[in-house]
Amino acid sequence: MKTRIHAEPIQKITSPEPYERRSFMDAGQAVEALIALYRRNTAFLTSSFAALAGGGDLSTRYRAYYPEVGITTASYSQVDTRQAYGHMPSPGHFTTTITRPELFHTYLVEQLQLLIRNHGMPIEVSESDTPIPLHFAFAEGTHVDGSITEKLGRPIRDLFDVPDLDGTDDLIANGTYEVEPGKPRPLAPFTAQRIDYSLHRLPHYTATSPEHFQNFVLFTNYQFYIDEFCVYARDLMAEGGAGFTSFVEPGNLITPAGRSGPASGSTPPRAPQMPAYHLVKPGHTGITMVNIGVGPSNAKTITDHVAVLRPHAWLMLGHCAGLRNTQALGDYVLAHAYVREDHVLDADLPVWVPIPALAEVQVALQEAVAEVTGFDGYDLKRIMRTGTVATIDNRNWELREQRGPVQRLSQSRAIALDMESATIAANGFRFRVPYGTLLCVSDKPLHGELKLPGMASDFYKRQVSQHLRIGIRAMEKLAEMPLDRLHSRKLRSFLETAFQ
Repeated sequence: MKTRIHAEPIQKITSPEPYERRSFMDAGQAVEALIALYRRNTAFLTSSFAALAGGGDLSTRYRAYYPEVGITTASYSQVDTRQAYGHMPSPGHFTTTITRPELFHTYLVEQLQLLIRNHGMPIEVSESDTPIPLHFAFAEGTHVDGSITEKLGRPIRDLFDVPDLDGTDDLIANGTYEVEPGKPRPLAPFTAQRIDYSLHRLPHYTATSPEHFQNFVLFTNYQFYIDEFCVYARDLMAEGGAGFTSFVEPGNLITPAGRSGPASGSTPPRAPQMPAYHLVKPGHTGITMVNIGVGPSNAKTITDHVAVLRPHAWLMLGHCAGLRNTQALGDYVLAHAYVREDHVLDADLPVWVPIPALAEVQVALQEAVAEVTGFDGYDLKRIMRTGTVATIDNRNWELREQRGPVQRLSQSRAIALDMESATIAANGFRFRVPYGTLLCVSDKPLHGELKLPGMASDFYKRQVSQHLRIGIRAMEKLAEMPLDRLHSRKLRSFLETAFQ
C-alpha cells in the first residue's frame, strides 16, 4: 500500500516552554544552566520524533533552540590583555550559541571565568533564535530507522529543522564576518551549528567519539607512526598508565590503565579514512594521534573538524623530501616558515598571509630533539636543520617539467617538501590553534636518493620510533606550559572573539 503524502501546509509550531533569561556571576552555575537547557531542548526534539513515528500529530512543526550565552560591557576600561583571550576589545553585547555543553564543560567554565574576572559583569544564559536541527539532537551512535520517514508521509524538513549550510560557515574564524547593525557581536569563533557539523564528522573520519580527543594532537602521514604509538600506549597501560587513564582506539576500544587489552568498545567493520588514537588524561590533557594519510585535502579536512574542540596545540610528524645535498636520510627538519602550494586554503586564508613560527612550540620541539637524540647545541646541526618547508598538492611533481618548481623552491630557500605540513600550520593559524612541524627526511629526489624496499624497511625501523618519542616529549613540554603563554597573541586579529 502506498503511503499517503500530506500536502496541506503546516500552520502550527510546537516548542518547549520559553526559557527565562538568567544571569550568573559564577561560571560553573552558568554552564550547569546551559547543560539543563540543552538537555531539555534536545529531549523535546527526539521525543517528538519518536511520538511521530508512533502515529503522532503531523499537522505541527516541532522546533527547539540552541542555548545562548552572552555578556554585555559598557566601559572602555583597559583590562589585562597580556593573555590572548578572555576579554572583549570594546564595549557592546557579545553572544554565542552553545551545543554539547557537557562535552565542553571545562572549556566553557574557563572561558566564562575569565570574562567575569576581567570585566566584572554577569554571564547571561538564554535561548537563541537558532533552531537545533533534528539530526544534531540525537546522541552519537543513535540509529534512526529510515523507514520511519516513509511512514510519516512528509519530508522531515516539513516537521523539523534540518542542518542549514547557510549558517554553517567559518566567517567568524576567517575574520570576514560582518555584524549587522543592532545585532550582538560574536563571543566565540564557532557557532553551535558549525560545531555540531564537525562533531558529527569526526566519528565518521576517525572512528572515535569527540569526547576522547585530547588537547594535544599529533598528525602523521604514515601508519608506521601509529603502529609505534600503539605499542607505546599499550605498554603504558599495562604498566599502570604513568598518569594516563586509558588508551582509546578506533571503534572506541578503551584500554584502562592497568590492563593489557580493551575493556569496552568494538573493532569497526572497516578501517576509517583517518583513524585516531587517544592517550587520555583527566581534563583532556593527554595526547591524540591521527593518521591523516597523504595530501593537503585530508590535512584540511581533519583540522577543520578538530579545531572546534579548541585543542591547545597540534603538531605534524611525518616524512618529507630533503631538498639540500647536505641533508641525509633520517635527518630532521624543524619548520620555521612555509611555502604554500597546497591550494586547499586559498579561499579561506590567502597565500599572502604569513604563517609565523611560534617560539613556544619551536623551543619545545628543539629541546625534545636534543633530549631524545642526545645531541645538543651546535652538535644538533648534525641531524636537524631549521628552515622553510614547502607543501605541494602534486605528489608526483618530479614527473613534470622541473625547472619551474625547482626554481621556486630554491628562491624560497626551502629545505624540505611534503604534502601536509603547510596546510596543518595554516589551519592552526586560521583557527588560533598553536602549531608546529617536525619532519624526517625519507628521500632526496633532487639528488637521486629514492627509498628502495630494503632501505625503506631499515629506515623506518631506525627512525620512526625516535621521531615519535620526540613528538610525545614535545607535547609533554607544551602541556607543562601555562595556557596564557602557549596561546600566542600572534594568532589574534584586530577584532577577536573573547573565547579562545
